[in-house]
Amino acid sequence: MTSPTTTRRPTILAIWLIVAGVIGWFAAFELTLERLKLLADPTATAACDISLLVQCGANLQSWQGSVFGFPNPILGLTGWMAPVVVGAALLAGAQFARWFWALFGLGIAGAMTFVIWLISQSVYVLGTLCPWCMVTWSVTIPTFFAVAVHLLRIGVISRSDRARRLGDALTAWIPLMAIIAFAVVGLLAQLHLNWIAEF
Repeated sequence: MTSPTTTRRPTILAIWLIVAGVIGWFAAFELTLERLKLLADPTATAACDISLLVQCGANLQSWQGSVFGFPNPILGLTGWMAPVVVGAALLAGAQFARWFWALFGLGIAGAMTFVIWLISQSVYVLGTLCPWCMVTWSVTIPTFFAVAVHLLRIGVISRSDRARRLGDALTAWIPLMAIIAFAVVGLLAQLHLNWIAEF
């Protein structure tokens, strides 16, 4: 039987996974409703279409909005359940094996990679800022940092004591990492789209 990777319950991470999962799922649900509305009536306007710059419609109806042959929000409806389940299990005292954390971390890294690509497409190709998409970005980015640091702390990325100490040291810096990432996205969007002028 595989032994657990850690005996300490990561309560803050668990709570964050649940909160992020619920927020991400809700954003995906809203985007799915908007996509269904546009499929039923292509001439309809999405409720989140605020202006030419701030809108969901262009994103949802582009090929980037259905990368795998179905609307991207469906990925969110299914994918965001994983952090909720993992977070709830951690709060209940579950201790996962190293291989489980590795797969979970790989899934979160995949989500982060996809979000980075979607950000680049939204800003540089479509020229729009989708409100519900940005909600998804806002929870995916800190979730990636939180999980990556946790994997360092519990020895999944590396079993060395140095890596674990680095993970412990980085834990307090997770909010700052997320803020810096948000600032970079905001700056890139400002330089290319001048979004501040919209407000």
